[in-house]
Amino acid sequence: MASSTAVADELPTFKGRAGWEFTDISGLDLAAYESVTAPEPVAGVEPLFGLESPEALPDGVIVMTIGEAAREHGELLRRHLGTVVTADDVFTMLNDSAGYRDGSFVYVPSGVVVDQAISLATVQARSGTLLNQRTLIVLEDGAQAEVWEQFLSGSDDVDGVFNTVTELVVGDNSRLRYVCGQSLSERSWIFGAQRAEVGRDASLDWVALGFGSARGRVRMETRLGGPGADARVTGAYAPHGRQHVDFDTTQEHAAPNTTSDLAFRGVLQGRSSAVWKGNIIVDPGAQKTDAFQESRNLLISKRAHADAIPGLEIQANDVRCTHAAAVAQVDPDQLFYLRSRGLREDVAKRLVIEGFLSALVERFEQGPVREQLAAVLERRLALILAD
Repeated sequence: MASSTAVADELPTFKGRAGWEFTDISGLDLAAYESVTAPEPVAGVEPLFGLESPEALPDGVIVMTIGEAAREHGELLRRHLGTVVTADDVFTMLNDSAGYRDGSFVYVPSGVVVDQAISLATVQARSGTLLNQRTLIVLEDGAQAEVWEQFLSGSDDVDGVFNTVTELVVGDNSRLRYVCGQSLSERSWIFGAQRAEVGRDASLDWVALGFGSARGRVRMETRLGGPGADARVTGAYAPHGRQHVDFDTTQEHAAPNTTSDLAFRGVLQGRSSAVWKGNIIVDPGAQKTDAFQESRNLLISKRAHADAIPGLEIQANDVRCTHAAAVAQVDPDQLFYLRSRGLREDVAKRLVIEGFLSALVERFEQGPVREQLAAVLERRLALILAD
């Protein structure tokens, strides 16, 4: 089994390894963190989402920890675990070889519809630990489910390494909404490899919220593997202080007549920084692809910094692929207009920022999802504007 000590010398070098050009992890001494080897319950943690899992689930639906699944559904777990995310860097290799992984397994059989949202949470209890976390969600053909997951720290001063791997298997004609938010301690590191496989005529609605941690990098990859597959990816981040967030997204179209729509928005305060690097890949033969990606960043401090880097790799000739990226300060004309109507500067500024983020909330229909996301964004905005 690989250990944090054994791989410490293999960490990617800042600007020396593709994909790590914007995130310096030279300050990470991985060997100084002890791997978590057993569950470490902790109480009294403030959740990011206020959801609870349903008390009763349809027959055949499985929601349990990875450890429980290994004991009770070993063959089913082995059939899917590690098939979507491969161990291709030091962090995924560490997660893949871990003797203990915290995390969750969700399985929905063919044709089953789960009406209520499933809620998952992983908490890193204490400082000085490396927590390898794994999530595996499998929807068989024709299934439908909504899963909300959150990554949290036991307290605001936890200094740990949170290393997550997420695998989403969306079978033919199935529908999955997956909302993942991290609100880790702002002294923690986060590294993530999250990937989805979307089948024929299937749909994935993926939401990512990155509010916590001090530094790290998260990869989000969506592969549209069957004709008619559709994916919508929505992301939001709001760092402050000296926080640094890094999202690397991929939309791979591997079959014809597939669609994807990705939108990320960030609000940056203090001396925080963010990078979004996105890539649309259209494989040979994936004709009639329709793909869009955008990243827009609003800097509410003169010392904040953001990079938005879209990319295209197109190997088919009958496609529509577009992208947009922007980094800007709060528009002084908008502030002037609002202040001329009698609003204080702080109130006017908040209204401008809320309007900027509302474009993400409006991607969702009226109902619990929109309400939860709006509430989460409002709380985060109140926190960073209080600086």
